[in-house]
Amino acid sequence: MGIPFRRTAATVAVAALVAACASGGSTPTPPASTPASPAASSQIATPTPTAAPVTLTYFTFSAAPDHLTDLTNIVKAFEAKYPNITITVQTAAYADYFTKLQTDFAAGSAPDTFETDYGDFVGYAEAGSLLDLSGISAGDSAFSASTYYPKAYAAFQNSGKLFALPESFSDVLLFYNKDLFDKAGVAYPTASWTWADELAAAKKLTNSAQGIWGIFQPVSFFEFFKVLDQNGGSFFNADNTQVTFNSPAGVAAAQFLIDKANKDHVMPTAAQMGGQDDTALFKSGKLAMWVNGIWQFTGLAQAPFKWDVQLEPGNVQKAAHFFANGVAASAKTAHPTEAWEWLKFLSASPDSVTARVNSSWELPAVSDQSLFSSYLTQTPPASRAAVFDSLANVALQPIIAQESQMQDIVNKALQQAQLGQSTVQDALNSAAQQVNALLK
Repeated sequence: MGIPFRRTAATVAVAALVAACASGGSTPTPPASTPASPAASSQIATPTPTAAPVTLTYFTFSAAPDHLTDLTNIVKAFEAKYPNITITVQTAAYADYFTKLQTDFAAGSAPDTFETDYGDFVGYAEAGSLLDLSGISAGDSAFSASTYYPKAYAAFQNSGKLFALPESFSDVLLFYNKDLFDKAGVAYPTASWTWADELAAAKKLTNSAQGIWGIFQPVSFFEFFKVLDQNGGSFFNADNTQVTFNSPAGVAAAQFLIDKANKDHVMPTAAQMGGQDDTALFKSGKLAMWVNGIWQFTGLAQAPFKWDVQLEPGNVQKAAHFFANGVAASAKTAHPTEAWEWLKFLSASPDSVTARVNSSWELPAVSDQSLFSSYLTQTPPASRAAVFDSLANVALQPIIAQESQMQDIVNKALQQAQLGQSTVQDALNSAAQQVNALLK
């Protein structure tokens, strides 16, 4: 499928990151302001690490298998700073990670610290499984919320309390094959493109005789909530008690996705792809534009054609995916203060940031733009500044306790509409009724 936009090795993310950025492809600048640390209301008033030997477990999905060496180096740097603390790393593949984590919590054997993505964070926070970091952060004079990209920091708060620190982020851009654009005589995408501009270019770039398609964008929950935002709509009402995605803006957003294959024929249907996924299609030079995440940069480094990225087009407004991973501690850890020091180090220390940037291990969610200078000079793509420019207008994933059920409901509705089994309006109305039932 390429990536279903649940983040790669986390779709969810991401997956967050850096600063409110200037638009138009310019070099990003730090945010003008950041949210204050949560009020001190947690289990711990002042962080006071013990000098006694302490062992902390850390469970990760993003390090294995490609970044275990990077994580080992981060652990060594942390243990050098805190000689009495030993970090024991546990890993699992992303496909198995959250099932194992849930099992460990149920069995009372949860790790002291662990990764969580934005899509799963809320459920753990509301279940009381996570250590409330609000008081310990407020009592730590060495800690500042401004270290982190504001929206990433805010993403891991629940009911006004801090339950995780943002570890990394990823976002989604419009990838394009410059060779295909040149051959078709079509101007490259710009930051000011609208949906109409994208569709017009896709029609010119589609060449059925040569098996070349203008664009690929999944018809799925993860794309729907973003294009809904691009169309000026909202997934929920203001207090998140009822869905609003079946509004005229929502119907138009879903229709926009579906029409690319069914009406405008600029995107292949599943049958036309013949079992080939969109990643393979783009890499083989058969796809002119591709909506996907920055995690694809490494895999495209040796592509046999010129390619670049641009901000996604909007309709009423701009909106981009923002996938975040965070690091949290178990509410039952016997070493909350030491866990806090590890979470801080892992998420924002120079050792951790450097390891992530240099190894393309996602991107750290920190606000100091100078730390990304080496990342911005790497090519391809030439327009890496778009990674940060897109953060000026992010669309956070709508989250409820029954997240997987909600995603399944919306995906099934979109599939029914795409297959012509229902009108878009009827499909979304049915989905709205089902999701509203989950909210009660």
